[in-house]
Amino acid sequence: MGKLGGTVGLVVMAGGLALVAWTRPAAQDGATITGSVKLVGKAPANPVIDMTEEPKCKAKYTAPPREQIVEVNPNATLADVFVYVKAGLPASYKAPAPTGAVTLDQDGCRYHPHVFGILVGQTLAIKNSDGILHNIKAKGVKNRPFNISQPISMTSERTLTVPEVMVPLECNVHGWMHAWLGVLPHPFFSVTGTDGRFTIKGLPPGTYTIEAWHEKYGTQTGTVTVTGSESKTSDFSFTAK
Repeated sequence: MGKLGGTVGLVVMAGGLALVAWTRPAAQDGATITGSVKLVGKAPANPVIDMTEEPKCKAKYTAPPREQIVEVNPNATLADVFVYVKAGLPASYKAPAPTGAVTLDQDGCRYHPHVFGILVGQTLAIKNSDGILHNIKAKGVKNRPFNISQPISMTSERTLTVPEVMVPLECNVHGWMHAWLGVLPHPFFSVTGTDGRFTIKGLPPGTYTIEAWHEKYGTQTGTVTVTGSESKTSDFSFTAK
């Protein structure tokens, strides 16, 4: 992320309010919010995928794969939780222009990654590594839906123009293939992985609403206030059902 532009802040002084100029630091020099997302209780088993009719994909697994609905880590945390700044950025904030593409790969008749984020206007590169027929359908509500057929190994590019959390993606050929895409006007988002943790860096000073989204368990929000380059923690917990 590149450097962000300067803004004007307010400081309370003995005689009243005084305008002071301050330059928002480069993203990596701002504040950081970290945390984990725990799952309380026993998660349901994910459905087994029958790939009998797609031997090319089936051959990529040593055991029958499962759908990625509730991915629980060994430390009782959740993977594939999309955590992002929902509110609180200064009105003057302008995100750096997106650079490069975000890739969604279809490999082994599953989407990689399963949950991910992208900036408004950033290129989404949809790759077919399987070399068999896939048909990618984006079921956006705020963004214009699209439906792309990929009969061979190839890459198709699309852009999404409006913030939306989340956009469901699916394959019309393989009913078990699902992915979720968060489209944001800023780069302050993260997805939990195999340790169930998230990190959001480079925040300007402020009080933020942080939302954690999971495809089965819905959303939870927290409020965090940060200043300077400090680091704060915001943990979330979902109950299994």
